[in-house]
Amino acid sequence: MMNIKTLLTCTAMSLCLVAGAAADDKSRLTEEVQEGRAEFVKKDASIAEELSKAAGYALFPGVGKGGIGIGGARGTGQVVVNGSPVAKTTMTQVTVGLQLGGQKYRELILFQDKAALDKFLEGKFTMAAQVSAVAAASGAAANAKYANGVKVITMAVGGLMYEASVGGQKFGIEKY
Repeated sequence: MMNIKTLLTCTAMSLCLVAGAAADDKSRLTEEVQEGRAEFVKKDASIAEELSKAAGYALFPGVGKGGIGIGGARGTGQVVVNGSPVAKTTMTQVTVGLQLGGQKYRELILFQDKAALDKFLEGKFTMAAQVSAVAAASGAAANAKYANGVKVITMAVGGLMYEASVGGQKFGIEKY
């Protein structure tokens, strides 16, 4: 039979492994977000200035999207403020309409001011179908306008999707 000391030691070691795995997941996600940021800036140099002027941003380095009539998308990213990740965020999207295919893309949400950033971090933010995203291209970020305190920029990574649909995005937040 296992004694209390052995049980406590095993429990403590298990907790350390779980904490280590969580730290590894955060580090991996941070690296992916940094790589995604670099890819956005490489595609559109004006994004660097937009990022420096924003109160913060959420970047989803790999969003998977697919649909046949009814579609969906999901991605995990981070909220970055002053160059440091402050929260993990998940995006879920449901769409209805003419659509067929699958796609992977990056999504960058810039927050114009602290109020828009705080609303996102409080988990009270959804993006309606009326908010349009701008595809990353030379100068596109600088020319895009903020709507309700956010500016959305996307970049296709792979796949092919035909779409004429409506839907919205909902976000989950897990602060660090």
